[in-house]
Amino acid sequence: MADDLRALGFQVVEAATATQAAARLAAVPAADRVAVVDPRFLGHRHALRLALTDPRFDAAAIPGALSVQPPARPALADALESAARHPAGRTSLSGHEPPAATAAPKRESALPNGTVAGALLSHTGPGAAPALAADTLPDRLAAALDTGAAAPHRPELGVLVAAVPADEAGRAAVVAAIGAVDEEAVRLRSAVKSRDGFFTTHFISPYSRYLARWCARRGLTPNQVTTASLVVALIAAASAATGTRAGYIAAGALLLASFVLDCADGQLARYALKYSTLGAWLDATFDRVKEYAFYAGLALGASRHGDDVWALALGAMTLQTCRHVVDFAFNEANHDAEANTSPTAALSGRLDSVGWTVWVRRMIVLPIGERWALIAVLTAAGTPRTTFVVLLVGCGLAACYTTAGRVLRSLTRKARRTDRAALALADLADSGFLAEAVARAAAPAARRLPAFAPPALALAGAAAVTATAALAPDGSGWPVLAAACYVVTSGLAVARPLKGALDWLVPPAFRAAEYGTVLALAAANMNGSLPFAYGLVAAVAYHHYDTVYRIRGGAGTPPRALVRAAGGHEGRVLLVTVLAAALGHRSGFQVALTVLAAVLALLVLSESIRFWVSSGAPAVHDETGEPA
Repeated sequence: MADDLRALGFQVVEAATATQAAARLAAVPAADRVAVVDPRFLGHRHALRLALTDPRFDAAAIPGALSVQPPARPALADALESAARHPAGRTSLSGHEPPAATAAPKRESALPNGTVAGALLSHTGPGAAPALAADTLPDRLAAALDTGAAAPHRPELGVLVAAVPADEAGRAAVVAAIGAVDEEAVRLRSAVKSRDGFFTTHFISPYSRYLARWCARRGLTPNQVTTASLVVALIAAASAATGTRAGYIAAGALLLASFVLDCADGQLARYALKYSTLGAWLDATFDRVKEYAFYAGLALGASRHGDDVWALALGAMTLQTCRHVVDFAFNEANHDAEANTSPTAALSGRLDSVGWTVWVRRMIVLPIGERWALIAVLTAAGTPRTTFVVLLVGCGLAACYTTAGRVLRSLTRKARRTDRAALALADLADSGFLAEAVARAAAPAARRLPAFAPPALALAGAAAVTATAALAPDGSGWPVLAAACYVVTSGLAVARPLKGALDWLVPPAFRAAEYGTVLALAAANMNGSLPFAYGLVAAVAYHHYDTVYRIRGGAGTPPRALVRAAGGHEGRVLLVTVLAAALGHRSGFQVALTVLAAVLALLVLSESIRFWVSSGAPAVHDETGEPA
């Protein structure tokens, strides 16, 4: 056991009693992670790894072993002081210093919080169960921590063994159980995300997990693999931009290679338990950068043959971003809703129980694996226009399917939504000082509006400004008037807390309005403004994704000063319509869009990078959620 602990990066010291263990603990530097392990512990090394080295949890425990990070050290010290009054057996106390990082703040575990004993008894044959030691010091300490704020995470061990045998017969049985399990096979299986798309599960993960292990054995980090995936995707985009058939074939192949690396980085993080705040942020944001850069590459490639598909590329980016905002807003609105049931949810559960319908439904929504495979094949075999048309139709149908299901769930669910959900939706709305001013003035009247008023106002305002921008001639002032009305409807939509059944539709309505207006105005401009509009929407979309990932990580939201400086969604819509009216007949509209995109990108990127690199926010990795 001591060798296993050292292999996991711990320094091992002995303590004969709880009193000695408390003294040993006091001597360990406050910034170190520590583990208390019963010297009789027997089990797989990966079971110890799961309990002692996962950086996402302040405390974690398995039978006979407990680890805590610095935030939980005071609670452990109190528990040891209490345990010192009840003498226990000799204990190993291990000190470990995390490499160049502070401990990640505690986050809720989605796994069962009961005592996990692995599948020890399933490997002991038909004979009597082995005798296990009761009331070991690590188990008593873990039970003491359970009653406070530092309740330890209990990892799901599955068939892995973790036990403290009480006698020689029990020890022999545990050793036999350990030998009956292929630990490396279990570790490889657990490296794959439990819930993923059909293409990823059956065509990528069967071999990408071995690539992840290869990387782990060579000391590569998940962040390095994530960066490699980005580089490969950017090369793919550059290949597509050549506009040649060879370039398109290379682009399709490289996009799939990038996706393999994208899967491998998460599998490497799970295989080696190398989770990090920076890694979670890079993994999430780089997926969007890769996909949207590839769209731009396809548009550039098509332009070499005189085919202008920038409107389709911008439409694809707008649709995909709005789909994600629907997902995020719905999940946040129902994150802690009470009575979280509905007939639609019950039907969904019955369909999932059939088996094959699970895969069909996952494919229908075109998650990232299916979507990238579709893009890669169509790029290699067809034209950029064909790729975008098929992508828009497929993603449009997927958006209708998922949104309709969520609307039905919301309408049939009896639930009381909390202030936390309302605050998250308000942050996702990205309202600027103009909408805030309208909201303050209209707050008394807004309280008397019907329950469906916020989404109705948001959708009506979005439809009006987008349609006006699309139908008005280039340089017209009508979009400015529509944008001014949009400012009013946007403020009214957020004038009261967003706790209604369908209020989660407000943020995606705002995204559709802003992106759609920029697209429509640029498409109407005769001076080729669409590529510049693409850059502007990409910068704004990054800001919105950054807001989402901060909320998901429990790390707050971008500073209000930043949101106001960026104008808010309604301020940017108004500004772009004014610029289009003033400069629409001249090339100055291109310059204005470029300057606006550059300013926004510099503003949001600098603050975002500063925050994620230095904040110590939680390392949030999507283990069981819907594929993006």
